[in-house]
Amino acid sequence: MKILLTTLNAKYMHTALSLQYLYSYCKDAFQNIVVQEYTINQRLNYILGEIYKGKYDIIGFSCYIWNISQILQLARNLKKINPHQIIVLGGPEVSFDSVELMKEHPYIDYIVFGEGEETFRELLDCLINEKTELAQIKGIAYRDGEEIHQNEARELIKNLDTIPSPFEDRIQQNEKKIIYYESSRGCPYNCSYCISSTIKGVRFFSLDRVKKDLNILIEKCVRQVKFVDRTFNANKEHSLEIMKYLAEKDNGYTNFHFEMTGDRIDEEMLEFLSSVREGLFQFEIGVQTTYDKCAASINRNVDFCKLSRTVKTISGFKNIHLHLDLIAGLPHEGFKRFRDSFDDVYRLKPQKLQLGFLKLLKGSKIRKEKDKYGYIFQEEPPYEVLGNDAIRYEELLKLKGIEEMLEKYYNSGDFQNALEYIFAHFYKSPFEFYQDLAEFWESHGYHHISHSRDALYKNLLDFYLQKNFKGREIFEEILKLEGIEIIGLGTN
Repeated sequence: MKILLTTLNAKYMHTALSLQYLYSYCKDAFQNIVVQEYTINQRLNYILGEIYKGKYDIIGFSCYIWNISQILQLARNLKKINPHQIIVLGGPEVSFDSVELMKEHPYIDYIVFGEGEETFRELLDCLINEKTELAQIKGIAYRDGEEIHQNEARELIKNLDTIPSPFEDRIQQNEKKIIYYESSRGCPYNCSYCISSTIKGVRFFSLDRVKKDLNILIEKCVRQVKFVDRTFNANKEHSLEIMKYLAEKDNGYTNFHFEMTGDRIDEEMLEFLSSVREGLFQFEIGVQTTYDKCAASINRNVDFCKLSRTVKTISGFKNIHLHLDLIAGLPHEGFKRFRDSFDDVYRLKPQKLQLGFLKLLKGSKIRKEKDKYGYIFQEEPPYEVLGNDAIRYEELLKLKGIEEMLEKYYNSGDFQNALEYIFAHFYKSPFEFYQDLAEFWESHGYHHISHSRDALYKNLLDFYLQKNFKGREIFEEILKLEGIEIIGLGTN
């Protein structure tokens, strides 16, 4: 039987680690497996046609919040074209309501929930070799006539090294896409908004296995390796050894991205980080909130004072790109209090400040507690919050405007000198500036259209003049230094 493993990535540059794991775990027993990745930006009719032309007997889709709607549409139409084709869904978006999904969508034949490698292999063995009965396969939901059954959950894989490496023969030379990698599974924290909290404990690949994999990626000169470990530095010895190995094997090109917990970075790690090549590492540090009451309600215990000291120290090295994250819409944190969190994190001057909006993911504790905090949220993916007892939809819309200004003027990195001048002379609160800029932006209808880089400079100057700030000539000179000729762009 011919098997397709596929998904729709959010962007072309992304890759699906889940599919590569399934392929590597099953390829020795089932040689006729094809991995094909698409994106949500491609036409569904094109994807439908390409899958149809493959004449597959079994199609496995990897499902996430960004692609579930398109995958369900594809699966429905594939089943119409070929009713005998077997449709299997897996991934976090189908792991928490499998029976309900199958009742609602009769074209789904099987759902693999939870960790999928062992389960999918056993399912293929059952479907192709008829060696196993469906009722005996842990971790699946399936149909038996008109009945839908969900078997008991499968135990987690204890020894992750038993999963064959997906990188030995799957990476092309000079790969330009982002390659996703994990050195561990699980998270030591229990944040209520994250589905990682549904899995207890952290399991690690051995250092020998990790080094072998990473050496392949380094030799292939991939552009970026993005570790998907929920907390890369959950175990300092493990993470530090990996980073030292990467520094030792540095090819001068590949960048490695890690999700780090700032207050777990100690002096030994800081001393090492101070000497690595600029551009070798990129850290994403989730702050989410600086409001203690809010943090306690989501089971997030982070020492912000220690995190701040660590971020400032790393920033002083000037060799590591720092991303800091905030989440709007968390319990107890209203619009005014979110301003404080924003200002606290902005003043740490990361290279990028990501302002995200809470999503009430299936399986998460906060979704189960939605009534406790008065949540209203989108019933469709990505399940984004629309309001709660502390913040109204109108206020979230204002934060959306602030997010847009943050992306265009701060995270782009194109306006550093201009922003520093504005803050030095006219604003004590960064949040207040971005709020004013967002209101100016919307009042002129700029949110309806796209803007070139030159237009962004012009709009910033227009904002400056509308606010009647002094020193137009100085500000224009600063903008020229940023790389744009201002003559004729300002309004009087």
